[in-house]
Amino acid sequence: MTPARGIGRLAVGFAIFGYVFLYVPLLIVIAYSFNDSRLNAEWVGFTWHWYEVLFADEQMLAAAGNSLLIGVVSSAIATVLGTLAGYAMHRWRLRLLPILVVTPIAIPEILTGVSLLLFFVVCNVSLGLVSITLAHVAFCVGFVAIVVRSRLAGMDESLTEAARDLGASPWRAFRLVTLPLIMPGVIAGALMAFTLSIDDFVITFFVAGVDATTLPLQIYSMIKIAVTPEVNAVSTLLMLLTLLLIVVAARVSPGALRGE
Repeated sequence: MTPARGIGRLAVGFAIFGYVFLYVPLLIVIAYSFNDSRLNAEWVGFTWHWYEVLFADEQMLAAAGNSLLIGVVSSAIATVLGTLAGYAMHRWRLRLLPILVVTPIAIPEILTGVSLLLFFVVCNVSLGLVSITLAHVAFCVGFVAIVVRSRLAGMDESLTEAARDLGASPWRAFRLVTLPLIMPGVIAGALMAFTLSIDDFVITFFVAGVDATTLPLQIYSMIKIAVTPEVNAVSTLLMLLTLLLIVVAARVSPGALRGE
């Protein structure tokens, strides 16, 4: 066996171990959401009971409704701002703008949560659904901007120039030529922003306040006591929703999620 082949097999082995380590616990969560037992100690039998309990839980449904509302509103605002930021980064090559856009992505979420909490306290903003939405917009804009900018990098600039030569104003050329061409990237960025918003826990934990509860916060409050099959059920549904959105984003803009 040559050294190169040995290194290749070792890399494949580590990759397989990594994927098993990541995905087997997820499969266990899905399987035990159908376990006919209040405890997760052992498999007893198959049942849909915990999904019935989940859809009858008013607190869980209220938290899910808050998460969906925050996700839709924050992703919509972040998509508009992120699209404009991505276009500005591509068009004018400003040195400071990329730093401002990428910084919320690069810094740790716990630091973002603390800084946003202090900002809301100083500005006398009540902690609740509004503060959560504003916080989610703040860290989702960068992701949308990066996806849109990658889409703009692969666009043929001569089409926009041709529209300008034919008498179109900058806004008209953007609306009728540039925006339709980058729309797959915009949609992919919006789906990514929604996925990040509905899954976020760390930043939401700092800026939620007392009365506002999202789905990740509700799950956290339940697992502090015990991981029941109901928690497994809601985790399974949240996992499926996240995977569905990622698949849709990948189908709409295959290269955007790879940074192409």
